[in-house]
Amino acid sequence: MLNQAKKLLQAFLSGLSLLLISNPAFAMAEGMEEAIADKMVWLIIIVMPIAFIYGYWKIHILPEKYAEKVHHPHLKTIKVLCFLSIVFGGLFWPLAWLLAYSKPVFYKMAYGTDKSDEYFTSHAVEHAGAPLDLSMVEDEIMQLEEKLSGLNQKRDLIKQLRSSAQSLTSKGENHA
Repeated sequence: MLNQAKKLLQAFLSGLSLLLISNPAFAMAEGMEEAIADKMVWLIIIVMPIAFIYGYWKIHILPEKYAEKVHHPHLKTIKVLCFLSIVFGGLFWPLAWLLAYSKPVFYKMAYGTDKSDEYFTSHAVEHAGAPLDLSMVEDEIMQLEEKLSGLNQKRDLIKQLRSSAQSLTSKGENHA
């Protein structure tokens, strides 16, 4: 036991002496920490806030971009809500999303269309330059023609199914 304590003390003293006589070693060259700190200051104080503000702005105008894409009749209201959302820290952003993605049902009941007036006067090539009321009527006729075409296809399919069902029942009666 005394022999072990002696060896332990000897190892401790030799390690301590090596520690005291060794020179400090650095992983980086002298002045490298300052160079890295200078670059990080530029990054953290200047670049990151600009990137954050740009990202914040781009995220908060997403409802506005969607409303423009679908020619929403309440586009100006959605733009105002997006701006207020930017100013007030995102408070009105969910409301802008809800308004942009909702169907303007009451607007359609009141005005006969769910598109903005700009859609009928400038965006739609087939309506460009036509009076607004005429453009809206032509758009409604186009929608009704598409619906009529779909109903005609459905009628033809029902006739085919009934004729094939009648032919199967007549074949079944002939065999019985």
